[in-house]
Amino acid sequence: MRRFMGVLLFVLLAGITAPAQETGQKPETKPGETKAAEPLPTADQIVDKYVEALGGRAAIEKVTSRVAKGTFDIPAFGASGTFEAYAKAPDKNITIIDVPGFGVIKQAFDGTVAWEDNPQSGLNEKSGTALARAKLDGNFFRDLKLKELYPKMAVKGKEKVGDKDAYVIEATPTGMTAETWYFDTGTGLLVRADAEREGPNGVTMVQLYFDDYKEVDGIKIPSAIRQTTPDFSLSLKFNEIKQNVDIEDGKFSKPKPEPTPEAKPEPKPAPKP
Repeated sequence: MRRFMGVLLFVLLAGITAPAQETGQKPETKPGETKAAEPLPTADQIVDKYVEALGGRAAIEKVTSRVAKGTFDIPAFGASGTFEAYAKAPDKNITIIDVPGFGVIKQAFDGTVAWEDNPQSGLNEKSGTALARAKLDGNFFRDLKLKELYPKMAVKGKEKVGDKDAYVIEATPTGMTAETWYFDTGTGLLVRADAEREGPNGVTMVQLYFDDYKEVDGIKIPSAIRQTTPDFSLSLKFNEIKQNVDIEDGKFSKPKPEPTPEAKPEPKPAPKP
């Protein structure tokens, strides 16, 4: 259960800011016709096309907050439940997960402090690499700042993701391990993302696949996400997405720990008559 919770927290947080993709028809090569190899675009060209495919810079910048609600299901663990995710520009977010039989789990970043709270380990504050990752993942306008946040990018070629051709970029944020992104060559949108994430039992390689995307306020948001790891798969479904909602900053603040009750002195025994 502990390992599953660590991975689940990552995918739910990633899901609320994850980019989208849509299906596009590509021209087919006629029988007997050989298609010449096309030169690969640069990383900058792929990223620029991606921003436009999401809806464009102007549309993305108009959205300054997002609330999403949905369900998750992990057949291998027999686990399912609900979640809520709140995000606010420039860098605040919180994910609240309700797991029947386990309790409520919260993971958040308030712009400075990254924290989590769950019934198993209580309230904890993150530091080091975990804090750096929370800052990176929590950037509300990350899609517009990929070149800044990931200063090292390299186009690795072209691969199939399902029935789609995708350009592959290896992107490395400062001081952290590289991620691998797969962009649909037709639509320009992200269809898969691979990244290492630290969990309770060490580093885990996570693959995210995006599906059934909806356009909300001029930008594309996934309504279904599938995650795979070497051991199990997880599915998320969003049933409600709202944007430009008023969210108080206190929503993201780390709770104050409950005061420890003072021990009361034991009553002295009454004197014997």
